[in-house]
Amino acid sequence: MSPAVTLLETRGLLQISGTDTRSFLQGLMTTDINKASETRALHGALLTPQGKYLHDFFVAQMGDCVYLEGEKARLADLKKRLLLYKLRADITITDVTEEFQVYALFGEGTLAALKLGTEEGRARIFKGGCLYVDPRLAAAGARAILPIGAAPDFEGFAAVDFDKYDRFRIGLGLPDGSRDLVPEKSVLLDYGFDELNGIDWKKGCYVGQEVTARMKHRGLSRKRLLPVTLTGGSPAPGTLVQLGDRDVGTLTSVCGNIGLALLQLDAVEKAAQESQVLQAGVAQLTPTPPSWLRL
Repeated sequence: MSPAVTLLETRGLLQISGTDTRSFLQGLMTTDINKASETRALHGALLTPQGKYLHDFFVAQMGDCVYLEGEKARLADLKKRLLLYKLRADITITDVTEEFQVYALFGEGTLAALKLGTEEGRARIFKGGCLYVDPRLAAAGARAILPIGAAPDFEGFAAVDFDKYDRFRIGLGLPDGSRDLVPEKSVLLDYGFDELNGIDWKKGCYVGQEVTARMKHRGLSRKRLLPVTLTGGSPAPGTLVQLGDRDVGTLTSVCGNIGLALLQLDAVEKAAQESQVLQAGVAQLTPTPPSWLRL
């Protein structure tokens, strides 16, 4: 598809400032905050001490402040959880959602049109905000954080509704926060956070690091979030996926005849080898692992 832009109304921003900002975040998030700058954005997450998912977010820097872009509906919870670790750290966390808007720019030729290059996370200051290549995957296009009221004049980009972007995201196999992951239950490796630059294995400790590293080194991940084509119906998110009489996964995001499903890998392999059908309610599922996924 040609370059397109969508306003992401479900996204919000926390601004973190103060002399201890980097040391504070470094001990909490799964990615290396020291790599963040006005020329590089990041993708990361906050976990429980048991290594379970709580929140994921994009990290951008503008001036002396770090911004976490996350789910607007859960932003208050993210702020509350961060403040649990504040202690005497010199930081201030402010919800600035009412000051900024977040845009997704995607489609063929997007990065060339924006003159951003193709390196994941490459960023620059833009119209009083910032513009950056999606830190997860360059093929996902770019994101922009702009002050409300700034003219989002993306020349050559067609304004499209959220469903167009959602289909694009699903086709790439990219999870969308708590739509696809279950807070306090999901583990990042099942959702591609390793391949999608959401975990830095070379940084120091962070909350949940020991469990995450153990899963990685022991190869304990036996499930994956995969794009699926739906035939015969469009079940609701949360519908169980079955292979015969066995529950083998859960449908998460759904947009028309495509979706994402967290599936047991042995079941996907068995269905392919034995020409069996994966079923979610009345619909048949055909998984298509994305090219970036390492199985």
